Amino acid sequence: MIGLKPIKIPSAKERVASELRKAILSKQLKEGENLTLENVAQQLNVSITPVREAFQILAHDGLIKLRPNKGAIVLGITETYIREHYQIRGILEGACAGFAASPDIDISKIEQSYLDAREMTASGDYSRYADLNREFHSEIWAASGNKKMENMIAELWNGLSMGSMVTEEEYAGISIKEHEAIYEAIKAHDVQLAQRRMYEHIMRSRDDMLTYYV
Repeated sequence: MIGLKPIKIPSAKERVASELRKAILSKQLKEGENLTLENVAQQLNVSITPVREAFQILAHDGLIKLRPNKGAIVLGITETYIREHYQIRGILEGACAGFAASPDIDISKIEQSYLDAREMTASGDYSRYADLNREFHSEIWAASGNKKMENMIAELWNGLSMGSMVTEEEYAGISIKEHEAIYEAIKAHDVQLAQRRMYEHIMRSRDDMLTYYV
């Protein structure tokens, strides 16, 4: 049995923003739907404050339109938006992977996160993969040493970018192999390779998400 450790938990506003962004990008929340602070807070089992903060993030991102004292309304999502969203993520996360590959960076937390996810999926347990997936990415953001970039990516995070025809088990199998390739490049201190592999990983996620729009 692996030595379990606490999973690094994102802030409440980041969790809410992630859940709402994923629902909008995958069309679970459709254009024109109304969102209220109270309803979202109840569904996600959080207080109203992080929901209000998440609404501000998503409004700035162009996903929702705030309605004074009435919550928000979901705006339309286009293929162009999806491509731009993941391109930004790919550039930022690729840069973080490159920084993390520098010889003087402690990558022990990245390694442990990858090994935990690999062992768990190898045992056939995929129940915590979404959390471990985010932890792997967030450890790379943190290792980059750029707190502003880390915060920017955290607010862009939208959870597992699963396509419309894939199961979580299938997604995890693909994702963990790509994580291994990224980790090995970071471990080898190959800055350009780490950056490229992370960028390709995010672009594959983009292509999966685009299956909702074909």
